[in-house]
Amino acid sequence: MKNTSILLLFSFLCLLVPQKAPAGDKDKYYAKRQQMVNEQIIARGIDSPEVIKAMRKVPRHFFIPKAKRHSAYIDSPVPIGEGQTISQPFIVALMTQLLEPAPGHRILEIGTGSGYQAAILAELAAEVYTIEIIESLGRRAEKTLKILGYENIVVKTGDGYKGWPEKAPFDSIIVTCAPEKIPRPLVDQLTNGGRLVLPVGRRGGVHRLIIGIKKGGKLETRDVLPVRFIPMIKGDR
Repeated sequence: MKNTSILLLFSFLCLLVPQKAPAGDKDKYYAKRQQMVNEQIIARGIDSPEVIKAMRKVPRHFFIPKAKRHSAYIDSPVPIGEGQTISQPFIVALMTQLLEPAPGHRILEIGTGSGYQAAILAELAAEVYTIEIIESLGRRAEKTLKILGYENIVVKTGDGYKGWPEKAPFDSIIVTCAPEKIPRPLVDQLTNGGRLVLPVGRRGGVHRLIIGIKKGGKLETRDVLPVRFIPMIKGDR
């Protein structure tokens, strides 16, 4: 009788503790995630072992509304609500590799969206600060990241065009929505030698994915490839 009471008490306490989603190797989407990495990422030239490891580990489906989870690992963006999408897996991997995150880095992300890109970065860097202008998406992403156990990510609701000056400088900045031109506040908030990866272009058109490196206060850029992203929303529009 005593053992039964202890067991019931333990079961009750377990219900009170938030249960983590399967973060790694044996969730039901495991095989699809490995196939995604092999066929969509490695096969297209992503060769950073750290990026590949993170993409194999992070459960992408957990960042997508349940009704769309069957599409979590397809070779395409997936709607997440509020007119926004989670980026195509290859683009997430490519932008992460271009950013070259390292264990001691502090990274700023503009456009939290689902929180998936932030989770990938958090596997590779010390601190990730991420800004989402749509409050409902920001709250949902923050909840998802907490359930998955990420303690090195800080989510803020606000205007990403202005960056996060209180937390600057950053070793690198990634933008997952497309401004028409590179926001100067983001360049100012980069460390010297820091990297900025973002799509740039007119609303409704094809965008240019750019990698920029800050040298002597100026940003030296090069185009990587044409892409299509959701336009950046400015808070003072």
